[in-house]
Amino acid sequence: MARSKEFDPDAALQRALELFWERGYEATSMADLVERLGIARASLYATFGGKRELYLQTLHRYVRSRDPAVLDALSQPGPVLPAVRALIRTYAAESSGDDRRGCMVVNAAVELAPRDEAAAAFVEASWSHLETVLTSALTRARAQGELSEDKDPRALARMLLVFMQGMRVLGRTSGGAARLDDAAEQALAVLG
Repeated sequence: MARSKEFDPDAALQRALELFWERGYEATSMADLVERLGIARASLYATFGGKRELYLQTLHRYVRSRDPAVLDALSQPGPVLPAVRALIRTYAAESSGDDRRGCMVVNAAVELAPRDEAAAAFVEASWSHLETVLTSALTRARAQGELSEDKDPRALARMLLVFMQGMRVLGRTSGGAARLDDAAEQALAVLG
């Protein structure tokens, strides 16, 4: 008869997510995970697989918890551009805040995506989702007369995606709130 787990796998996965988000993949050892999760190494392997598998599970959890909020914010009825502007300003504020962990997807893009196909797939899926949501919102904005007919919603969405992820990278290394706020306002000026 199989033994029952003596820990909550969901809570352990959340603690692993926090640790990987704080330190990154490379700087987190199996010993760190065993200590933070409070479970035996054998239980960790049996439940989650190795360090890489656990990291990918935490990345998936992070994306699932964050991506729907953007869709919700940009798909509300009514004017669209105020919601897009609010999203950009939120990214700027979060990027220049005290939390230096940054965005776990951006962290994965910088640290792992160049050499790990699975991590790169998570990054690409998250960024494609954001691009699609922005494109859809900007298409609606153009149809509602909020955005000039000569503006290409997909190209604008791509520009905003690159800009938003760039803010996340800059925010990891700089306390320059004024820099990010100024840049956000210039990006928003493109929308009209």
